Amino acid sequence: MKFCERLKAVRIECDLLQKDVCERLGVSANCYASYEQGRTEPSLEMLKRLCKLFDVSADYLLGLSD
Repeated sequence: MKFCERLKAVRIECDLLQKDVCERLGVSANCYASYEQGRTEPSLEMLKRLCKLFDVSADYLLGLSD
């Protein structure tokens, strides 16, 4: 599973809409949507924030662990 697929899956598991995530992270809808669509990848700092928000490890999001 790719990063973008795992990101979308954990967001759905957390019962959050993209707009909810954008508000919590302080990013634009286009910015976050591009992560889920695999058009761009987050910075290291944003990856940390995503992990904290969704309570998952970076290894999980990056596909290095299950």
